[in-house]
Amino acid sequence: MVSPKGGYHYPAETRVFYLTKELYEKVAYRGSTEGIIAEVKVKDRSLEDLQLKENPLIVVLESVEKPGNLGAVLRSADAAGADAVIICDPLTDLWNPNLIRASIGAIFTVPTVACSSAEAISFLKARGIQILTAQLQDSSAYYDVDMTRGTAIVMGTESTGLTPVWREAADAHILIPMLGRLDSLNVSVSAAILLYEALRQRH
Repeated sequence: MVSPKGGYHYPAETRVFYLTKELYEKVAYRGSTEGIIAEVKVKDRSLEDLQLKENPLIVVLESVEKPGNLGAVLRSADAAGADAVIICDPLTDLWNPNLIRASIGAIFTVPTVACSSAEAISFLKARGIQILTAQLQDSSAYYDVDMTRGTAIVMGTESTGLTPVWREAADAHILIPMLGRLDSLNVSVSAAILLYEALRQRH
């Protein structure tokens, strides 16, 4: 059935279908959904499409693979008011259903672009945006680094960290002090800590 019920008004190009419970369960990607499924046309966004304000705050992720981690970073980026998230050398489709679910919709609220690391570095440097790489080697504590100017916080995978291209392009290296026996935080946790430090400094 394609005609809407209950007096709802939809845009002219929208088609609405009402399904039986049995058919819906076959179409839905997961079992626990809210009863609504949407098919949308993805609009590809490039670096040049990003509309950045003065002194932007950007998250850059290099080759982070797990959709759950990417989604969680997007949630933190939305919460902290980040201007954009750049996914470099992606290993996961930005429209992976698990990523969308993990982001609880932040993929639609935070401008997100996929590109190569070389393209991202060129873009950031051309706009005078400082590059802060999260790494253990030759680094300063994150709270000792000025994040009030245009800043890109760059993080890699938990297993291998960032590649040399980012370490060499960085304006500063930052780390989160680890006082226990482990030397690694989940990338989404690290992103939240660093984003909120930038937010604290800016307010």
